[in-house]
Amino acid sequence: MAMDLYYDPVVDEHVSSPMGLMAPVWYLAPQRPDVARSAWELAVGLTGLDGDKPPTGDQPGLLADPGFASLLALQTGEFDDGPVRDRLWEVIDGLHEPTSDSDVGEFTYGFGLGEPHPRGQLNARVMAGWVCTPGAWSRIFNAGPGRRFTDPTVEGVDFPDVALSEARWDSSILHLAAQPRNASIAGRRSAMQATALPSDGCWTLLRPDGTSEVVNVIDGSATLEIGVDGGRYQLHR
Repeated sequence: MAMDLYYDPVVDEHVSSPMGLMAPVWYLAPQRPDVARSAWELAVGLTGLDGDKPPTGDQPGLLADPGFASLLALQTGEFDDGPVRDRLWEVIDGLHEPTSDSDVGEFTYGFGLGEPHPRGQLNARVMAGWVCTPGAWSRIFNAGPGRRFTDPTVEGVDFPDVALSEARWDSSILHLAAQPRNASIAGRRSAMQATALPSDGCWTLLRPDGTSEVVNVIDGSATLEIGVDGGRYQLHR
């Protein structure tokens, strides 16, 4: 059984998925959530993730297959944040070689492929499923962007050496926290740009230790320097 993911009329080529309804679930979720959920529930039932016994699946190796397991992980974040999700991640962490590389600051899955570099597409699916909460994927398409493109934002982050674990505007305060890529970078200070701030003039950057500094905002923009140690900073008027 296969279903077309798309058709290319120029070369008359049907690009299909051998997994039937599994592959298109991510596309169907925002448009036909009833169909998408039915297909996801079928996969959950086949793998035994909704039961009490160890989830191995009626078909040998079903959850051991990297393609199937990564697709199911991708979709489960959209539909469940309870026992099914918890059991699936137990299986993925047990079967698919979770690996943390402290030198490069990466967490990846090897999927038993024996390759020198982690498989990007499979890891992207799994990580998208990990961060997704129920309905979050569908809301991107159906709820609109809100103030996402007009609220203050942060630019010029020294990624991948520096990653923001928090960058959030709550209508009056910009909350920031930065994590280091590895131990050699921890504790450094890093500059970045806050843009689209609602007013110019003197703002205050509150540091995690309770001290503060005055930040001059010009044309809605200001340069901030924060510690790369996970500490939380607050920029406010």
